[in-house]
Amino acid sequence: MAEKLARLNLFQLQDILFHLPLRYEDRTRVIPIGSLQANQRCVIEGEVEHSAISFSRSGKQRRRMLMVHLSDGTGSIKLRFFNFSKAQQAKLSKGTLIRCYGEVRRVVNHLEMMHPEYAEVSTELTASVDETMTPVYPTTEGVHQLTLRRLSEQVLSLLNAEQKNILVDYLPETLLKELAVFEQQAIDLKTAVNLIHNPTTDVSLQQLEQGLHPAQQRLAFEELLAHQLSMQKLREKIQQQGAATLSKGGELMARYYQFLPFELTAAQKKVIAVIEKDVSVNRPMLRLVQGDVGSGKTVVAFAACLMAVDSGKQAAVMAPTEILAEQHYQNFSLWADELDLTVAWLSGKTKTKQRREMLEIIANGEADIVVGTHALFQDEVEFNNLALVVIDEQHRFGVHQRLALKNKASNTGLTAHQLIMTATPIPRTLSMTAYGDLDVSVIDELPPGRTPVKTVVMPESRRQDVVQRVKAAIAEGRQVYWVCTLVEESEALQAQAAEDTQALLQEQMPEFQIGLVHGRMKPVEKESVMQAFKNKGLQLLVATTVIEVGVDVPNASLMIIENAERLGLSQLHQLRGRVGRGSAASSCVLMYSSPLSKTAKKRLSIMRETNSGFDIAEADLKIRGPGEVLGTRQTGMMQFRIADILRDEQLIPEVQRCAEKIVKQYPEIIEPLIKRWLSGAERYGEV
Repeated sequence: MAEKLARLNLFQLQDILFHLPLRYEDRTRVIPIGSLQANQRCVIEGEVEHSAISFSRSGKQRRRMLMVHLSDGTGSIKLRFFNFSKAQQAKLSKGTLIRCYGEVRRVVNHLEMMHPEYAEVSTELTASVDETMTPVYPTTEGVHQLTLRRLSEQVLSLLNAEQKNILVDYLPETLLKELAVFEQQAIDLKTAVNLIHNPTTDVSLQQLEQGLHPAQQRLAFEELLAHQLSMQKLREKIQQQGAATLSKGGELMARYYQFLPFELTAAQKKVIAVIEKDVSVNRPMLRLVQGDVGSGKTVVAFAACLMAVDSGKQAAVMAPTEILAEQHYQNFSLWADELDLTVAWLSGKTKTKQRREMLEIIANGEADIVVGTHALFQDEVEFNNLALVVIDEQHRFGVHQRLALKNKASNTGLTAHQLIMTATPIPRTLSMTAYGDLDVSVIDELPPGRTPVKTVVMPESRRQDVVQRVKAAIAEGRQVYWVCTLVEESEALQAQAAEDTQALLQEQMPEFQIGLVHGRMKPVEKESVMQAFKNKGLQLLVATTVIEVGVDVPNASLMIIENAERLGLSQLHQLRGRVGRGSAASSCVLMYSSPLSKTAKKRLSIMRETNSGFDIAEADLKIRGPGEVLGTRQTGMMQFRIADILRDEQLIPEVQRCAEKIVKQYPEIIEPLIKRWLSGAERYGEV
C-alpha cells in the first residue's frame, strides 16, 4: 500500500491531510424517487418490486445484466448491474428494502442508476444518514476511494485527539489576523483541514468545488508563501556569493552606439541603464528582461556583454535552439568585427576539429563572447574568466541548466551575473511566482516605424484565395513565409509536409523562387536557404515552425500559417512576429481546417483582435495554465498541490508582503514551511 500511495506523493500523515478532495457527494439526506432528476448524484431508499436477469447485445456479444425495479411510493427507478454475484442477486429479491447512492440517468422513458453503491436497510440505518458531505479524492491504480476516505478519517481523528504532532501551525495568529486576504477570518490550519475533508451541510459546495472557500484559501496561501520564501532564500544564497564588478558603458559601448544604424528606443536605454547598475556592484545580477517580439532584446544583450568585455572578462550567451543560437552568433559576430572582438561558437553539432579550437580559445580567454546552445554547460567547456551569462528564452531550459551555466564562473571564485531574456511575455502574476528569484524589466515599446501586423483568419477551403494573395504580395516586391504545422512532433513528418507543400506551391507559382527550411536539414543548408531569403534571392520561404524565433527579414510582409488551430497562442504570436519588421504594412493569414474546437476558435479570435504579447500571454495562461506556458521542463516548479496561480492571483501581493515580514520577524519558521510544501518535489531553487 505504501508503494501505491507513493504514486500519489503520499509518504507521511501530513501528506494525507493535504491530499484534498476533488469534489463532494451529498449523502446527508434521502431524496424521494418521485422528485429525482437526470444527472443528479444522490441517496435514495426503496423496496425491490422485482428483479430479473436480462441480456443486452453489444456487437456479436450478449451481456448478462441484473435489472432491479425499486419503488418508494413516490415513484420508481431501475437499477442496472453488469457485474454481480449469485449472492447479490439473492439479496436484491422482491420485498427487500435498500438504500442506494449513484448517478441518476434518463434512459428512453424511465430513470436508472447504473452500479449504485447500496446497502440493505435496517431500522438503525433508516435513522442515520451521513452528517457531512462525502469527499471524492484523486486516486491511482490500486488505491480505492474508500481506502483514501478511511486513511483521511484516521489521520483526522489522530489530529483532533492531539495524540501526535501531525500538523504544526507555523503562522502566528497575530500575523494571520493582519492579512487582508482573510478579512479577519483568521482560520487556523487544523480547522481548515477538518472543514475541507468533512464539510457540513451549511458549507457552500460551490465555493469548495471552485477552491474559493476561506479554508482552502488558507492552505493555498501557505503553499504560495512557502514557494515565495524558497525563492527569496535562493536569491539570498546567490547574492551572498561574490561577483565581478563590471564597468559601466566604457569605450566599447560608445563605439557600439556609433555604428548601430538606428537609435535605441527609450525602453532599451532604460533597461541597459538598470543592467549597468546591477553589474557595477560585487553581487550577482539576477535579472529577467521581457520584451515582445521585435522589441530589440538582442541589442540589449550585446550591450550587457560589452560591460563584461570592457572589464577584461568573458560573456556567454545561450539559446535553446540551433537556429536561434546561430542568429545570435551572426548578429554578435557582425557587431564584434566592428569592435575587433572575438566571438566563439559552440553547439551540439560543432565538428570535432572546430570544437577543439573553440574549447581552446574559450579556455585561454581569447574568446571575448561565447555563443551557443545547451552545449555550453557541458563539463568539458572551461571558461577563462566568465563574468556574465545571458540566457535567451529561459522557459525552454530546466532551472538546473541555468544554474549549471552560472557555475561555470566558479574557477574565478566568483559567480557570474545572470541576464535572462524572453520574448514570451509572462503575466505579472506568473513571473512573481515563477521567477521570484529574479528582478524583472520590460522592454515595452517597439522600434519606430514598425506597423502592427493585420491578422486574418481563413478556412482551408479558401486556399486558392490565399495563393492569389501570395502572388500579389510578391508582385509588389515583398517576400512571404508559408509555415507548415503538424500535430505529430516528428521532425521527419514535419519535413515531409513542408516538402509536399513546397512542391505544390512551386507547381502553382512556377514563376517564383521558393525555398524550403525544416528541422532535418543540416545547419549549413538551413543557413544557406535563410541567407538566400534574406538577400531576396527567394520570394517565398516554406518552413516548419523552426522559424519561430530569431529570423529577421524586414522585407517579408506576409505570413501564411497552415493548420493554425494546431498551435498555441504564444507560438502563433512568435511566428507572426517574423513579419512586420520593416516599414511596410504586413499581414498574417491563419488558415484552419474545420471543424474548430471551442478552444481553437477562442485562440484564433484572440490573434485577430490583438498584437500585444502581454494580452496574448494572459489569454494563453487562462487557456493552457501556467505549467504549459512556462514549458514542460519547468512544470516541476509549477505543480502546486493546492494553490492555483490563476484562481489565487489576488493572494500573491499579500504573500509577498507576508514573506518579507516572516524574514524580519519570524525567521525560525522559514525552513519548516519550505520543507512542508516543497520537500519531495523537484526543488525549483536548488543550487
